[in-house]
Amino acid sequence: MRQQRQAGRVAAWFFAAILTIAVGGCAGTGGGTGNMPDEGFQPTTDTTGNESSARNRARIHTELAGGYFEMGNLGVALESVTTALQADPSYHTAHNIAGLVYAALKDNRRAEEHFGRALRLSPADPDANNNYGMYLCQNKREEEGIKYLLAAVQNPLYLTPERSLVNAGVCARRRGDNAAAQDFFQRAVTVRPNQPQALYQLAELSFLSNNFAAAQGYLRRLAQVTAANAEVLWLALRVERKLGNTLAEASYAQQLRNNFPDSREAVALKAGRFE
Repeated sequence: MRQQRQAGRVAAWFFAAILTIAVGGCAGTGGGTGNMPDEGFQPTTDTTGNESSARNRARIHTELAGGYFEMGNLGVALESVTTALQADPSYHTAHNIAGLVYAALKDNRRAEEHFGRALRLSPADPDANNNYGMYLCQNKREEEGIKYLLAAVQNPLYLTPERSLVNAGVCARRRGDNAAAQDFFQRAVTVRPNQPQALYQLAELSFLSNNFAAAQGYLRRLAQVTAANAEVLWLALRVERKLGNTLAEASYAQQLRNNFPDSREAVALKAGRFE
């Protein structure tokens, strides 16, 4: 039961972090331009000179919608993507962004419609496959969702397949299949050795299986690529506690108290609840 609660909590964090937003003018390639979720929205443009005026208008408003979506301004994102679709209803990227916006608004019927339209217009598009797969996983349709996530990975033009592999791993954890999840995370770090979400997940799965040395190794790799948040510090503290490394445990405890004093991890530390 404890493992299920942890998996659900971490799953929500990761799903929110690695949506794929790519709104370039070239259909079917997808992938975006950034490797990390905090790199932000990076619009691309069609440089071929062959874009129709309707498609150009749709692309520009889709880029705006993607930017507003990332900023959390869902109302303006919806207005922008609606304008894009009025200009060119056949623009699959606009349908993909519309699916994300409606999913965030909890309008599942319209989200399904737009994700479905995006994939009918461009079945191999990795961004649409990734986002629809994540949507399905968040709506307790994990097995179906994983199929779409792996379809994204299989596109040889996808620039960041490790993100969809991480999503597949989190999706597998949500349905209690830790063995499959570990395989997906391992594949993610094979593609990109410093993928932070995969490293954290591998560390947590190792901890849950009592492989504390492996968990420590993954956390050390994670520390080299990103600053620790409360969850990472809490896991690291408990790993060192299991290994009997009292100085390292005390160091992580101090960082947790100082940097995240109001977190539930700090509350658990103060109460001595380590399990």
